[in-house]
Amino acid sequence: MHDTLEQKEGADLDLASRLTQDHHQSLKLWLRMLSCTVRIENEIRSRMRATFDITLPRFDLMAQLERYPQGLRMGELSRRMMVTGGNITGITDQLEQEKLVVRVPDQKDRRVYTVKLTEAGRRAFADMAVVHEGWIAELLQDMSSDDKGQLITLLSQMKQHLTAADDKKE
Repeated sequence: MHDTLEQKEGADLDLASRLTQDHHQSLKLWLRMLSCTVRIENEIRSRMRATFDITLPRFDLMAQLERYPQGLRMGELSRRMMVTGGNITGITDQLEQEKLVVRVPDQKDRRVYTVKLTEAGRRAFADMAVVHEGWIAELLQDMSSDDKGQLITLLSQMKQHLTAADDKKE
């Protein structure tokens, strides 16, 4: 069945009538945040590879482990990094080959592993983290401290709203 031109125009008008200025502004905000995030991430990704010969996901996994010296289970790493278990396994395999992390079998369930930084992993991460923080500071140096503070506050509010919306779904 073919829609008539009149029906198509009516559908377009209906869609347009549902869009408000807030829709446009929200979309613009989302695209602006995404654009900034991608630009910063691409620059950091490139610098990490060139300076330390490490990928950003490997650095991120090490950052998670650095916060938890007792280690984290593979599933918890997956949840925290918002990637699949398969991705965590691949990243962990690479870091384990480089002797930066170790898998420790769970005493109660041998199918479950906790991943921990090795001493070499701790030293390597500490060196990278200092440089990484400097790069972030450099990339954001042209923003005033007040502007950064305002953005942090606003994005924290946004995160709270999104978390509350997620909680309502469950």
